[in-house]
Amino acid sequence: MSGTPLIGWDEVAAVAPDGLVVLDRTGRFVRLNPAAVALFGAAEEAELLGEPAPFALAEDHSAHAVHPDERVAPWAPADGPRREFAYRARGLRTDPALTVVSFRDVTDERHRQRRIAALAQTSIALASEGSLGSTLEAVARQIVQADGLAGAQILILDSTGRELRLMGSAGLRHWDVFLDRLLECRDRGARLCMLDALRERRPIVVPHRWAQIREDPAWEPLHTYLGELNWDSFVSVPLTARGRAAGVLNAYFAPGQEIGGRTLDFLAGMAEQAAFAVDHATLLQREREGARRNERQRLARDLHDSIVQQVFSIGMQANALGVLGARGEAVPADSVRAFAGEVGALSRTVLADLRAMVHELRPSSSTRLGLEEAVSALVTSTENRTGLGIRLLCGRELDAVEEDLAEDMYRIVAEAIHNVVKHAEATAVTIRLGVHDHTLTASVRDDGRGLVASGGRGTAPQGEGDGQAWEHGYGLTTMRERAERWGGTMRIRSGARSGTTVRIVIPLPVRVPEPPPSDPDGHRRTPRAVPLSETPQPAPYGS
Repeated sequence: MSGTPLIGWDEVAAVAPDGLVVLDRTGRFVRLNPAAVALFGAAEEAELLGEPAPFALAEDHSAHAVHPDERVAPWAPADGPRREFAYRARGLRTDPALTVVSFRDVTDERHRQRRIAALAQTSIALASEGSLGSTLEAVARQIVQADGLAGAQILILDSTGRELRLMGSAGLRHWDVFLDRLLECRDRGARLCMLDALRERRPIVVPHRWAQIREDPAWEPLHTYLGELNWDSFVSVPLTARGRAAGVLNAYFAPGQEIGGRTLDFLAGMAEQAAFAVDHATLLQREREGARRNERQRLARDLHDSIVQQVFSIGMQANALGVLGARGEAVPADSVRAFAGEVGALSRTVLADLRAMVHELRPSSSTRLGLEEAVSALVTSTENRTGLGIRLLCGRELDAVEEDLAEDMYRIVAEAIHNVVKHAEATAVTIRLGVHDHTLTASVRDDGRGLVASGGRGTAPQGEGDGQAWEHGYGLTTMRERAERWGGTMRIRSGARSGTTVRIVIPLPVRVPEPPPSDPDGHRRTPRAVPLSETPQPAPYGS
């Protein structure tokens, strides 16, 4: 070995397959080998000399390693996609002021790890007892976190396949009127790529979509909202369950992010998970609705056949006793009349209560007449039963609310009223119902004692609160889940002197347009779409 000539830096660095750099004590580049220059996207070493490196010189236990003794550093160049480097750093024994770093590109490997973790986390979310809305929110978050996307949305179709609802999103600000503004853009002539994905049952990839939308006046109602997101390209992947379209997954890509086959495979896998959640929720909802319907009908039949008739008989006996008293016989007439009046009033009250119970057990039959009529009947029965003053204010277009949504909103309002009667010690309640900006809203406000949280009084957002007027239990959870089932939200505000207000906001669905008509020769006539950029359209995924 004594006769072997020493090899200098240039000879070793030039052929090293990994990146090699030397850093000074401030973490700036002193030397880089050709592999390092290429990994950093530079043309020559001189471009990087003196620039700060992304590598930490001291031990950083917060960095996640791909392999033992390795750390990972992100690199976000001014131009080009974000990269991740796994590296090892060692100080030079001959010069402690210098550090040698060897590193390699692990961007794809890290992406695979995050995607596997995202699929696993999504499977866990699907196995939990959360609502469909919370599950799809979790799926959207996993997509954004795994691939570093700017944003993601999951929209589902109703059972008729004609209406879309936004049920999960991440990266984008929650906006109740988003679907309403999207519908407005469509009416102005904007092309909705997600509708193409639904109709064609394949992913639609649109490079530089934000540039197209930004320059298209038809998208003006959403320019400000979509401009809040730092994004460039767009992909829409259909959700398919049992051979039918169940919704779409929309992915918003950050500038510089590439859309390759692996990315589309990952989005397809997550779309499959979301479709499974939608299908599972649909089957579970049908099973629950069937069981509830059968139980309501049985209870209503039993109440009508026994208790209602018995109470009616009590009323008849009371009337007969009143007649006897009116004859002036041995029983003092005034006492008999008073007794008859009391029994009659009691029987009427009990009868009203039982009718209210039957009404609450079978709200679906009432909501077929309309949400306003159903709530109005509930208000009347509650006032008769409790003496509570209830003011009902209804706006227009409530008759256009579909039956299933009307029943869920009815149930939410009924539970809110029940909580007021049971806990709030209120004297007056105001209920507001209406449709505004393509959104169904409801509020129940009382003048009671408000929430008493542990440690004080205040606001309980999104149904999170504790105290004497509301419970964490089944009722409040069910109210929130009913709202989330339709992509809506529930807020609770309370004060010691201002009572409690429950507000529910549920965006109404966007109707999917009918397929374009056919020419006499049988070919579909497709409306002229918004022109795409000059870059060629990618081939359909899977072709």
